[in-house]
Amino acid sequence: MLVESAIAFLLILLSASLIYVLGRRASPKPTQSENERAEYACGERAPIQKLKISITLYRYLIYFTIFDSSILLLAFAALGHGINMTFLIVYLSILFVSSLLLLEGGNE
Repeated sequence: MLVESAIAFLLILLSASLIYVLGRRASPKPTQSENERAEYACGERAPIQKLKISITLYRYLIYFTIFDSSILLLAFAALGHGINMTFLIVYLSILFVSSLLLLEGGNE
């Protein structure tokens, strides 16, 4: 069953790549003049500076992803029969260790 899954994954990946390459070749190439590429503000040329984005709450997003995926996995495991408990315990252990590694402490 693992071999068939790997073959199916590779076929899907190959077909998606083929569609991407064919679409990229078939699409018209845009040509823009310098005026079309220039940045405008209220109809006048203006030097627009890049925005600096600071992500400060990324840890909460990572924690949410870790704990949400583990709960979802447990819910699906409770519904199914013949679940391999060894893999489930290993997965949950990896999630637990990864959440412990995120606890850094100290100043930011």
